[in-house]
Amino acid sequence: MTSAIKPAGPSSALLTKQMPRRSTLVRKREDDDIPQPSSSSKRSKVSFDSDVEVRVVEDWEKSPVVIHESVKRAIQKHAVGDDAGYHRVKAIYAPTEEDDDTATPTSVKNHTAALLGNVAIIDRKCADLVHVVLDSDWLERPDDYLHLFRQFLANLVSAQGFFLPNVLRMLVGNLTSALPPQRQANDLSSLPRSQAYARAHKTLQYLLQIIPSACRALLSILTNNFPHQSDSRRAHIVYIHNLLKITEYAPILQTDILALITERLVKIDLQVQEDLEDLAEDAEDGVVQHIPQMQSDMDKILDDSEDSDDESDTDEDMDQDMLRTKEITKNVEKMDCILDMLFAYYDQQFAASSGDSQTTSLNILLDQFQTIILPTHRSRHTQFLLFHFVQQSSAHVDVFVGLCAQTSFDKKRPAMVRQAAAAYLASFVARGLHVSSDIVREVWDYLSTELKRMCRESEAGCRGPDPQRYSTYYALVQALLYIFCFRWRDLESGPDEDYDEDELPSIYSEERQWRPGVKETFQLNIFSRLNPLKVCSPAIVTEFARIAHHLRVVYVYHLLETNKRIRLSRYYGSSNYTQVNRETALTARNDEEHQHLDEYFPFDPYHLPRSKRWIEGDYREWKGIRGLDDEKAIESASDEGDVEDSDVEEGTETEESNV
Repeated sequence: MTSAIKPAGPSSALLTKQMPRRSTLVRKREDDDIPQPSSSSKRSKVSFDSDVEVRVVEDWEKSPVVIHESVKRAIQKHAVGDDAGYHRVKAIYAPTEEDDDTATPTSVKNHTAALLGNVAIIDRKCADLVHVVLDSDWLERPDDYLHLFRQFLANLVSAQGFFLPNVLRMLVGNLTSALPPQRQANDLSSLPRSQAYARAHKTLQYLLQIIPSACRALLSILTNNFPHQSDSRRAHIVYIHNLLKITEYAPILQTDILALITERLVKIDLQVQEDLEDLAEDAEDGVVQHIPQMQSDMDKILDDSEDSDDESDTDEDMDQDMLRTKEITKNVEKMDCILDMLFAYYDQQFAASSGDSQTTSLNILLDQFQTIILPTHRSRHTQFLLFHFVQQSSAHVDVFVGLCAQTSFDKKRPAMVRQAAAAYLASFVARGLHVSSDIVREVWDYLSTELKRMCRESEAGCRGPDPQRYSTYYALVQALLYIFCFRWRDLESGPDEDYDEDELPSIYSEERQWRPGVKETFQLNIFSRLNPLKVCSPAIVTEFARIAHHLRVVYVYHLLETNKRIRLSRYYGSSNYTQVNRETALTARNDEEHQHLDEYFPFDPYHLPRSKRWIEGDYREWKGIRGLDDEKAIESASDEGDVEDSDVEEGTETEESNV
């Protein structure tokens, strides 16, 4: 049985009835009360308030982040040919005439910081921008900017090494006496030059610490910027002062920098000697007397605004001779100041407590002597640096004397260098006040032994005096003669304290006792076929003959008379023909002077007024011989009296004729 089941819920008619919508919360806007336009087709008009100020934001008002991004975009667009922003960045450091205002210090600082942050994209295409930044007036800015600028330079050359020479040239250019172009253009002269040099040194020192390999490139730039020898005294003083300052924080460059200074000093020295030779014989004393005293305060010299040595006298009021003398005087003054600076510099090095510092300085001087001074013919003053500092120690004296002696007999060296070494050896031993008697005897014995060997080897094939073939031998003999004239007292037998130099016996007293080999050395060499007295300098030979005769060492006057009739190195016939041509009344002697050895001894008296103070306690002046020089003085006075009497007689005759 089926039953129908009815639904228990509401009817289906009720299910189809729509449910009422729940109400929602709606926030009323404040502008709902504003009346709306009646027509939606009309739009409201836009109006501007005339009181509102409209302006462009300046660079100094921009944040560093914004400037960083703008500089970055400017460099990137410059790479593709869009230079508008790039030129604006350049104008920050070098404004053009079209620019109305210069950049503020804040703007310059922010742009430099931006360049520092973008050094990775600064390539060769940005070389002009780099040059503008390097040529800016960074030295005159505050310390915080200097620190930022140093960081920029260091990062720039580290990331882009091809800019290193440009950076170094800029820094070295700020170490010269001339004002940098940016200081001249901007008239920023309030900063003392000494302070500007100190800032440039600090920057250069920072770069060399970051990039030690920059020293090699720096040396080349320092050489190229060295003043020409015709430049002013102040230009040399300022630059050399800064070069010596570099050696303090870049010791690896010390040897090369000092060699550079010595090389340029020798050139000035030679030029001065050539100029003085063109003047009268007494011109050197006159030139030295006219040298003005230079101020000793180095800071005042560095801060001096004048870069010339011109005095108040105008050149228009001077004739050619006066102008020539004035120019020579300036060069002598320049050389004197440079030497004084070098004496002071080496004095600090040798005064250091460290033995390594003294050894290093001595080796530098000895190296300069071998490579620069010794090969230079007739250097006059530069070598006195060695003369002074070598005598600071007996060990240093031994080293220098040994070097000169070794070079004199080194057959691998050119003949001119060997002759110069012999001259240096003789002059140092003769003039060095701190060269002991033991050194004098050792040098004498060494030279005597070598000359004896050379004489025996050469005499067999010798036809007579030949300056070209036996040049080294003659140079050594002349060195021996020169040493004897100054240090003959050290060659006497017996202790030095047994006699007084001022109480010497006369020519008629008992004969002196000499060390073994002294007389024999003279006899063997002077009277050999080599005939050295014919070739040696006549001035040295004459003085030696006078002293040797007075001291009864050897008598050579008869040989000197014979040599007057010998034509030097003019032989004819076969190799077996050993006779020399004699001088007659018909023979010319035009070739005699240039055949003699030069009477150059490098440690002759030193007269530079400023720097001579360094060697006053080291130098042995010439001392006359009692009895011998007294007679010479009497003869000289007698000759002068005869001349005066002759002048008086001539003047009397003239006066009588005019009556």
